[in-house]
Order: sequence, then structure tokens, then C-alpha cells
Amino acid sequence: MSKNVSVIKKMQVSLRNKRRNRSYKSAIKTLTKKYILSLNNTQQLNSKDILLQLSALYQKIDKAVSKGVLHKNNGSRKKAILAKAIKDLKLKSS
Repeated sequence: MSKNVSVIKKMQVSLRNKRRNRSYKSAIKTLTKKYILSLNNTQQLNSKDILLQLSALYQKIDKAVSKGVLHKNNGSRKKAILAKAIKDLKLKSS
């Protein structure tokens, strides 16, 4: 471990950011899993609930992009995959 003050502070900042980034990514993964499970559960298919889950997930992704946790293109790709999943489900049910 270095005794240089700037190195110590840089380590503290990087650890703080790592914890914050991990919490954002974990929340996005959890919400994504719940969303996919609700799409797969065809017995209780309620479009209003699914759209609310999708909206909450979009908000989390947008927040992570604005905070710099995710790259803009990564966030867009995640949202496109989620939108495609609900579109495929609607096509199957029709």
C-alpha cells in the first residue's frame, strides 16, 4: 500500500465508485430477471403490470447511463432487447 496521499485518495474514490456501480448494475439485473419471468408467466399476463415493470427498468437503465455506470450504447442495447422481448411475446399471442 502506498503512502502517497493522492494514491490513497484515488483508491478510496475508486472503491466508492465501484460499490455504487455494482449497486446500479445489480438492480438492473434483478429487474430484468423479474421482467423476463413475468413475460414467461403466461397464466397471469397483465399488460399493465408488464408495462409498469418495463418503465421502471427503463428508468434504472437511463439513470445508470446518466451517472456514467453504463455506456450510452450499452443502455440502448439493453432497452432494445427488452422491447424486442415484449414485441415477440405479443406476436406469439396473436
